[in-house]
Amino acid sequence: MSAFANRLIGETSPYLKQHAHNPVDWFPWNPEALAKAKDLDRPIFLSIGYSACHWCHVMERESFEDPAIGAFLNEHFVSIKVDREERPDLDQIYMASVQLLTKQGGWPMSVFLTPDLKPFYGGTYFPPRDLYGRPSFRRVLETLAAAWVNQRDDLLKSADELSAHVQDFLGLDSTPGDLTPELLNNAHRQLGRRFDAKYGGFGGAPKFLHPMDLRLLLRLHQRFAADDALAMVRKTLDGMAGGGVYDQIGGGFHRYSTDARWLVPHFEKMLYDNAQLAVVYTEAWQVTGDPFYRQIAEETLDYVRREMTRDDGPFFSTQDADSEGVEGKFFVWTPTEVQAILGKEDAQIASSVWGISADGNWEGVSVLHRARGDEQDAALLKLPLDAFQTRLRDAKAKLYSARTQRIPPARDEKILTAWNGLMISAFAHAGLAFDRQDYVEVACKAADFILAHMRTPEGRLLRTSFQGSQAKLNGYLEDYAYLLDSLISVYEATFDPRWIESALEIASVMIDEFWDVQAGGFFYTGNTHETLIARAKDPHDNATPSGNSVATTALLRLATLTERADLREKAEQTLILFRGLLESSPAAAAQMCIALDYYLGPVEEFVLVGDPSNSETRKTRELLAKTFRPRRVLAGKSDRPTRNGIDTLLPLLANRSAQGVATVYWCEQGVCKAPIIGSRALEQVLAKTQTGL
Repeated sequence: MSAFANRLIGETSPYLKQHAHNPVDWFPWNPEALAKAKDLDRPIFLSIGYSACHWCHVMERESFEDPAIGAFLNEHFVSIKVDREERPDLDQIYMASVQLLTKQGGWPMSVFLTPDLKPFYGGTYFPPRDLYGRPSFRRVLETLAAAWVNQRDDLLKSADELSAHVQDFLGLDSTPGDLTPELLNNAHRQLGRRFDAKYGGFGGAPKFLHPMDLRLLLRLHQRFAADDALAMVRKTLDGMAGGGVYDQIGGGFHRYSTDARWLVPHFEKMLYDNAQLAVVYTEAWQVTGDPFYRQIAEETLDYVRREMTRDDGPFFSTQDADSEGVEGKFFVWTPTEVQAILGKEDAQIASSVWGISADGNWEGVSVLHRARGDEQDAALLKLPLDAFQTRLRDAKAKLYSARTQRIPPARDEKILTAWNGLMISAFAHAGLAFDRQDYVEVACKAADFILAHMRTPEGRLLRTSFQGSQAKLNGYLEDYAYLLDSLISVYEATFDPRWIESALEIASVMIDEFWDVQAGGFFYTGNTHETLIARAKDPHDNATPSGNSVATTALLRLATLTERADLREKAEQTLILFRGLLESSPAAAAQMCIALDYYLGPVEEFVLVGDPSNSETRKTRELLAKTFRPRRVLAGKSDRPTRNGIDTLLPLLANRSAQGVATVYWCEQGVCKAPIIGSRALEQVLAKTQTGL
């Protein structure tokens, strides 16, 4: 271990602790660091990354572990290291400055600030010597240190101008006009233009996963009977699930594909990707009935439950791309390794199915992928389908067991409220759709943990925690919005009204802390947050959906369940604020388009009344859950007397009683159908009303 130790040694973030023995005199972002920059009259070097970031590790090895670079930084700068997953507010602001300066962004992010936090220079990865058309990190440091002394007025002027541009860049102007289905048609056209018809997905290499776009396309297919929208989804889901971007042995998705055909991934695994994709595959199964989509959803959730879930309920954040200092080493194979584990005959089957070869398909080794489906592979190998699938399952289990003996990638075990909200939603959604009570229980346990351990006594959410330490940092809009949406999904999967009570509490605090009373919409940081150079509204979806878009979605759902007009009004005002973005750049606001689809309706309200232990009630509930009806809410109660106040909390339940073993009340846009008695009657009615499928 290095003889050096700096202030990061006391942090809980694994990313920060990774840098605790650098010779750089790192500070975390805190008042001490900011005060020191002012006292010493030095610029700040702000380095932002995250624990699973491959190039963050590279820059650390090349530069931050170099004693000479450490000494230069310590003499001329105040160096601050930030985990972007803990402080997305800082990442959002200073990423905007890097994008304005360089027309691109990414991590590691390297930004130089004045002592009053205004950026004047920035970039991403800087190499140890001039390389890739980039100046060396040492040359950047020397140039900026000299400019701070000799050209400070110019730097300060640039910092003022850039800070103003950042505020404009992160701003959002409303555009007059109505909220109409034409906005969704426009989104359909734009997604179609960006679609890769050859391999699926959107754009070229590197190719990201775009779960929000896919969920939107499923809704456009349903609303407009648009077969091409469903075709885009299927092409993409099939390509991703068959590619190396999907972990063929252990389940779950890597962060993105380095090529256009989904073959070679960037190997880190992010909780938020797997949460959103599990929902996409679940919804695709609801639309198509294709068992392959259910298989991928369940394998993904099983991976999360097995490898990314803490014993007391919450979910870890990421798994690294590197193992033993080598990217992807944990996940790739050679024919010799496979034959040693499976034997010659089964190794031949595995190699044929997963594309394992002596030459490999990436740097001399093989990234496992599927070029064909089970039926095609079984026919090619001249095996009955059942026998083929059994042997493939056995081979997968043996390879997985053998892989567990390898040195695994590091895992970032911090708990993030927002990302947990996404995964709670995924387990609740799949648990309801697939009738998997075990998944629902996972969702409930995680939600209970967040509500119990990630809130202040006043009810405000906290952003992060690590086992053995107290939760800390103010929650951001996404923490509230994602959790709020997940609590509604857990209610629909359980019919336990306590989840709606918690949802209303979270919604109330979210509105008090983040609502913009002048222009509408929600700020990304709360009223009690520290003052930064900009206060943004996080309008665009990135790898995760914008906080405003999920807040709008969740408030619309909660307003339907509780008949709270004030909640619907907040959602409507946010949609109006975002109308210009929906019109000009719907691909940057797919989740808000999903909220608009719900807002435009028609919204269906289903209330199930019956004995939850009765098989007929369970079958009726299963029918309601497995169909794709994206603009619906689901509520329910027992046929026995319920506790006082529940009809006030959930007016949909008022005056609803069982007229048989299981009774469904179905209302749409304020008009109710006759009660539907029993599962057989419900099945007939649902079959008649499945439109666009």
